[in-house]
Amino acid sequence: MARYNVLVVDDEVKMQRVLEIMLGELGHDVLRASDGAEALDVLGREAVDLVITDLRMPRLDGLGLIRELDARHALPPTIVVTAHGTVESAVEAMKLGALDYILRPFEIETVELAVTRALDIGRVQRENRFLRDELADGWEEFVGQSAPMQTLYQVIASVAPSTLPLLVVGETGTGKELVAHAVHKASGRTGLFVAINCAAIPESILESELFGHVRGAFTGASGERIGKFEASDRGTLFLDEITEMPAVLQARLLRVLQECYIERVGSNRRIDLDLRIIAATNRDPREAIAAGQLREDLYYRLEGVRIDVPPLRQRGEDIGLLARHFLARHAQRLARPVPALTSAALTALARHAWPGNVRELDNLMGRVVLLAAVTPAEDLVLRELGLVTAPAATPPPPGGAAPTAAAIAGDDESLSLQAHTDALERRMIETALARAEDNKARAARLLDISERTLWYKLKKLGLR
Repeated sequence: MARYNVLVVDDEVKMQRVLEIMLGELGHDVLRASDGAEALDVLGREAVDLVITDLRMPRLDGLGLIRELDARHALPPTIVVTAHGTVESAVEAMKLGALDYILRPFEIETVELAVTRALDIGRVQRENRFLRDELADGWEEFVGQSAPMQTLYQVIASVAPSTLPLLVVGETGTGKELVAHAVHKASGRTGLFVAINCAAIPESILESELFGHVRGAFTGASGERIGKFEASDRGTLFLDEITEMPAVLQARLLRVLQECYIERVGSNRRIDLDLRIIAATNRDPREAIAAGQLREDLYYRLEGVRIDVPPLRQRGEDIGLLARHFLARHAQRLARPVPALTSAALTALARHAWPGNVRELDNLMGRVVLLAAVTPAEDLVLRELGLVTAPAATPPPPGGAAPTAAAIAGDDESLSLQAHTDALERRMIETALARAEDNKARAARLLDISERTLWYKLKKLGLR
């Protein structure tokens, strides 16, 4: 179980201690405050994943605390503790933004269930915020005026208002998740946009990630947990790399699409949902069906509407716009000047085949900004695209000694920009993970990137 910071707010020291022991047994770190005013001080200096607060306290009570945090747009997932006679106040707290309430006296199982549910919801909300930060407002992040992109914009606008399942098809790095997020933004659905990469999660836990589970459903299931389906109720669930989903789960997904309800792992209780499912693949669906990686009946169910995302090589007139956009974004994040691209660099970018598509261009522009102080943008672009090579070693002067192997190796290393960039990323990621005690969400916040991007870099650098 992941370890979280939980703030307990109660004017009774005994109750603080009881909750501290219970939460400690669940593996969480506990902070304490005696009332809402003290809680605001704690929240001002500590990162808190969950607040458990009493309602009746001196100075600033539980409702006042929630109102103040909501006004600051800084309300973390919150559970209120209440006696039977003040349930109405607990309901009012939930209207203000609290996620749940616990009746006193309570059992440890009650606390565990409420805490697990609130932390799960909070985790999904954080992932959604990371996604919003990375994708801005969905439509605003689209950069491109080419004919293929104009067609894509029209398709998104036309299919967004419906609830039909969508299948987004495109090569790796073309922006399939960005398309799915734009559809969600334009749909007007009030729930969350929840994304899951079917290829990034081991088969043994993917079912629980999707459907959730109840306590005791399998070894290690010490509490109840909501899955991605429930988290995206009234919103949109994005299933990336759908062809990597195991066949048995594809069958269950087909049933969800047909019946619009789920059952958690280990439970037979029906949970009705209002879902909009968008799936994506970087493979030809017909080839995946022939290879046994995609059920044909699921394909027909998902392909209510198919959206094809054009590869970057078909968007030549957009490449310059995208390059400048990524330069400006990386420069802002790194607090660096925006490097200028010469006509030679722009010509080289336009002629490149871009096997990694928009993601490849984005990463290249990030390296240009990072190394602009030591390497001109044009030189770096040409070298990265393989259009120039490192200069040969200077021959020794007549009668002089030949350069040593160590000197040659040193010169080669100094010109290996990719190696230096990877080494710098590795050190920064390792430092962030150490400071965050291996909590990926916190490490991503320290690095100012999305958690999804962090997982991608961990895999790329072999740090998983």
